[in-house]
Amino acid sequence: MNWLKNKDTLYGFLVILPSLVLLGIFVYGFILQTFYTSLTDWGRDPAQALSANPQIRFIGFENYRELFTGFVDARFRQDLVNTFFFTLFFILGCLGVGLGLAIVLDRSPKGEGFFRTIFLFPMSLSFIVTGTIWRWMLQPQGGVNQLPTLVGLPKGEFAWLTSREQIWQVSWNDLPFLTALVVSAVLVFIALGAFRNGERRRGFIASGSTALLLLWAFTLGRTLQPLPYDEPHGFNLAFIGIIMAAVWQMSGYTMALYLAGLRGIPEELREAARVDGASEWQLYQRIIFPLLAPITLSAMIILGHISLKIFDLIFAMAGADNAPTDVPALLMYLTTFRANQIAKGAAIGMILLLLVAAVIVPYLYSQLKSEVRR
Repeated sequence: MNWLKNKDTLYGFLVILPSLVLLGIFVYGFILQTFYTSLTDWGRDPAQALSANPQIRFIGFENYRELFTGFVDARFRQDLVNTFFFTLFFILGCLGVGLGLAIVLDRSPKGEGFFRTIFLFPMSLSFIVTGTIWRWMLQPQGGVNQLPTLVGLPKGEFAWLTSREQIWQVSWNDLPFLTALVVSAVLVFIALGAFRNGERRRGFIASGSTALLLLWAFTLGRTLQPLPYDEPHGFNLAFIGIIMAAVWQMSGYTMALYLAGLRGIPEELREAARVDGASEWQLYQRIIFPLLAPITLSAMIILGHISLKIFDLIFAMAGADNAPTDVPALLMYLTTFRANQIAKGAAIGMILLLLVAAVIVPYLYSQLKSEVRR
């Protein structure tokens, strides 16, 4: 039996070996190559970048230092801020709209199948098609700006995709302090969850880490200045239209997830809560929303992954050269293939990879850990 088992294991390994080799070469091999390229000066000299045999020097993390503290790379830092706000409002919008639509459809209204199809249809489109449609609608001289004229009002003047106005500005020099506060909030959430699940050791570790991080933030974190001058960054109002288009396309996805979760809750559980005197709001607050928490987490991971890599929607709606609506993925394209700064473009790509990994890896770890416990 052991011989047969070992033989099956060997056959299984041989079957997946070609896939492992191809994965190692074309995924992880290229990631390592990109990382090495980001540590060189490839592209600093235009003649070197276009040469058939470029003379490349190893310069370490100089490209990364310039991106975060260099005078000429302020656009990259604004792109990171744009990505933060886009991710935040994109996720909140998709979750809110998707949950609302799911709750309405869960009540089985007339024409449920028709409305479900209508709400899911935008998801079947590519971001290029969505961007083209919404670009037509958000033209400053037409589209939604013309709607007030239908009731005799002056046309709107909002520059949907070209506005350079910023709100909620913060200085880049406050980044270490703000990052420490965000990480502290996440650690507090982890500590509360650990204590709630009876994992006291994990809870105490998270609580201690939070205390040390806050102590650092309010002492050394306040004095750490990445730049020798003040550089404000904020939320560009030009992103409002892009966020609306992205939410319109992906809210059907969250609606489908939430609707499946709502339909999976036993009706007996709802009836028991009503018999105990729970109001409709208490039913959702105490029973339904907690049961939908795993779906919310999964949706947040997928939507966060999409938002960090967003490229095609913004390219179609605002173009590649519109700085107010720039994001790291678009800047990586411009830096690498227009400016021919190969190494700096590779550095932007590696930063994007780390941002995506920061979202995906903890989720995968928690899922694998829960499966092992089962």
